[in-house]
Amino acid sequence: MSSEQHWIDVCSTDDLQPDSGICALIENKQVAIFYMPKEQAVFAINNYDPFGNANVLSRGLIGDINGIPMVSSPLYKQHFNLLTGECLEDESVCVEAYAIRIENGRVEVSI
Repeated sequence: MSSEQHWIDVCSTDDLQPDSGICALIENKQVAIFYMPKEQAVFAINNYDPFGNANVLSRGLIGDINGIPMVSSPLYKQHFNLLTGECLEDESVCVEAYAIRIENGRVEVSI
């Protein structure tokens, strides 16, 4: 198995919404992409909320809890760590987190 990541071009940085999320369909997966310009950070997690059984995490509010970047689900308000996908209220629940980067003004995700 190769350790080299396969990067997929998703969108321009101009398509990102500051301090908010967007959803992109990447290899048949809904991926929630979050942009925090003040921190110069982008994050990518699966868009599926396992508590609400709906693809809505990209619509959640983002911020941090004790320095951990997170998104709050718009349905039942659970918080998900944007680095790991782990639910902060229930560590047994986790959504996939993906590698993401900005290269030459383009957003790239590795699934």
